[in-house]
Amino acid sequence: MGHQDRRGAEGGDMTAKDDTNGEGSGLSRFYERYGLAPAPDGKGALMTRLPFSFEIDMRLHEAENGVAVLSVPYDKRLVGDPETGVLHGGVITALLDTACGWAVMVAPVALRSTATLDLRIDYMRPATAGEAVFSRAECYRLTRSIGFARAVAYHTDPDDPVATAQGTFILERPTPPGAAQ
Repeated sequence: MGHQDRRGAEGGDMTAKDDTNGEGSGLSRFYERYGLAPAPDGKGALMTRLPFSFEIDMRLHEAENGVAVLSVPYDKRLVGDPETGVLHGGVITALLDTACGWAVMVAPVALRSTATLDLRIDYMRPATAGEAVFSRAECYRLTRSIGFARAVAYHTDPDDPVATAQGTFILERPTPPGAAQ
C-alpha cells in the first residue's frame, strides 16, 4: 500500500494530535495539505486520498515525531465471520499497514512518499465484535532508503493486543533543488 503526500519536501512534520472535542488546532490545519477530512462524529480525521482507508472509515488521531495512532470503527460491512461479528483480518492488516506508513512519513526527515516493502503480522486474538480497533505505530529506524516501523492493534489497551506488526518501507526523498529529475 502506498502512502503519499503526508509531509512536504521541506520536511515540515505533522505535529498534531486529534482533539475530538472540536477545540484547539488538532489535525484540522493539515486537512487540505494531507487529504484529511473531519470525521462526521468528530473522532479523528478521514484519509480522503487513500480510497480503501476512506471506504472503511479509517481515522487518523495522532501523527507526530515518528508515531501515528489510527482507528477503524466497528462496521457490520467489515465483518469477516457473520456468526461471531468479528472484523475481517484484512481490516486489521490494512489498519496496521497504514499506521506504520504514517509513522514512517512523520518521522523527523523530509520524505515525499513511502510504500510497504514487507509487513509481518502476528494475530493474537480475534477483534471483539462491536468495538473499534486502534493501532499505534512507531518508526524506530530510518536508513537512507528504508524505514522500519512496528505497530500494535488493540481495542482499549495496547498491552492486550489483537495483533502486532513489523514492517519495512521504501523511502522516497525529495529531489534537491537544481538536481535532475
